[in-house]
Amino acid sequence: MRKHSKLMIGMRAMSAAFLLAFGGTSLAADAPSTGRPVLARSDGEKAGLSVEVTELKRGTGGTVTLKFVMVNNTKGQISFNYDYGDRGLSTIDFDTVGGIHLLDAVNKKKYLVVRDSEKKCVCSTVKGDIPVDERMNLWAKFPAPPEDVKVISVMIPHFAPMDDVPISP
Repeated sequence: MRKHSKLMIGMRAMSAAFLLAFGGTSLAADAPSTGRPVLARSDGEKAGLSVEVTELKRGTGGTVTLKFVMVNNTKGQISFNYDYGDRGLSTIDFDTVGGIHLLDAVNKKKYLVVRDSEKKCVCSTVKGDIPVDERMNLWAKFPAPPEDVKVISVMIPHFAPMDDVPISP
């Protein structure tokens, strides 16, 4: 094993130990299936279900894109149905993640998922279930907060809030 690899493994172990000792949802470890850094992690209401935010990035046209992974370590398949959609748009949001939002605590503003002219979310539409011990990559697009907002809370239905998630340029 190269010196660089050993050093990275040691640094990750120290980061994980620090987080375990002092708590927090922000992580610097790599997501196993994507190789991207995990910016935040949250456990779901259902034991064994978790999400990992892998990217929150400003884009062109005044938007930010959230990329995340849902991890199913439960004892059964995870179906989306209406669980992660906007309850007010349940017929449109079936099998989507349209109920996610961002919360800017400093400016006291909530950012909802961008919608098209037919009110469909600009987000992942899930075809099928997440099998046991599998991961699913998901995404959603939001209006961008002001440029001076560098961190924001990510709110996914049925998961604990993930605060202070960094927004990359």
